[in-house]
Amino acid sequence: MQKRMGEAVARVARKVNDTVENKTDSLDLANCKLIAFPVGIYKAMRSVTEGIHRISLANNELKSLTSRFVTTFSQLRELNLAGNYLHRLPEEVTSLLHLRAINLSRNRFRHFPEPLTTVTTLETIDLEENEITEVPVEKLATMASLRSLNLRANPVGPEVRLLVRPLVPFDLLLSPEEPVPKV
Repeated sequence: MQKRMGEAVARVARKVNDTVENKTDSLDLANCKLIAFPVGIYKAMRSVTEGIHRISLANNELKSLTSRFVTTFSQLRELNLAGNYLHRLPEEVTSLLHLRAINLSRNRFRHFPEPLTTVTTLETIDLEENEITEVPVEKLATMASLRSLNLRANPVGPEVRLLVRPLVPFDLLLSPEEPVPKV
């Protein structure tokens, strides 16, 4: 157990060091068994945070995302948080003025993360395989940059199925409607 934990920590450290040393614009910490974003990374990456445009924290065990994460990586364009245990986003996500794509599929959202509706640069929101029943239709309709909203495999209400062009200027992806059982 301790050996595996040590290997996981070493893998994260290697990935962070590669990003810092090579001054790349992305940080890939997918599949690292993280239960939280490691606080030590903030200090290790302080010289390059403004240049980070893409972060993947997919397929970890994150239960929350902190406001510090969002404010530290304020230049993000793409954020992949798929396959975690998230159920909400911090309000500070509204400060991500360059965010174009966010993947929140396979998480635990019961409600649509409404702070996303104020991120005017968002083009793609992926919320597939969550537990979302209601969607802020009016707010989504005002998102001028939004091109795709994936709500497949969510128990969304029938009002969402009524969202069709030209009412909304984006592609709305839903699972096929369940047939009504015959009595």
